[in-house]
Amino acid sequence: MNKGLDTLLKDVRACRVCEAHLPLAPNPVLRVHRKAHLLIIGQAPGTRVHETGIPWDDPSGDRLRDWLQVGHEQFYDEQQIAIIPMGFCYPGKGKSGDLPPRPECAPLWHERLLQQLPELELRLLVGKYAQNYYLNSRRQSLTETVRRHNEYLPEFFPLPHPSPRNIRWFRTNPWFEAEVIPALRARLAEIL
Repeated sequence: MNKGLDTLLKDVRACRVCEAHLPLAPNPVLRVHRKAHLLIIGQAPGTRVHETGIPWDDPSGDRLRDWLQVGHEQFYDEQQIAIIPMGFCYPGKGKSGDLPPRPECAPLWHERLLQQLPELELRLLVGKYAQNYYLNSRRQSLTETVRRHNEYLPEFFPLPHPSPRNIRWFRTNPWFEAEVIPALRARLAEIL
């Protein structure tokens, strides 16, 4: 890693900007290396990820790795895959799952981090929060954004969140597994 990225990562990991709004002590979770070709932009860590400090270390991560057809070793190889969530710390529990990512993180840190990733070839936008931020897709549903994934290539590839809570969405949208996942895997075969 270069010194600029090392310093930036120390700053991110020491961030306490939204501490007063968090249910647990801040624990920013991300993985970044200058050589990464793929960036996964998700939502925010859950409690398990907060405890382990390992992003996607949960059932959602298992499904995401299956979609990508990568094992743990490759998934956590920072020189291949960078992981930056929309909110770096666990935001707390809501009525139907975790709260949305804190709004401070992405505007404060994303652009600076992206400037340190010169070899990026693709950004996976996992979930509506990442898609709204990067694609300004608020006018269309997540389903429509994912269905139109080809329109965002070569820079972005929108995906639904792989959470077990979304099983119903996967069942009612069989085209996702039949069409989108093969397209994703083909694109990843070009860059990983």
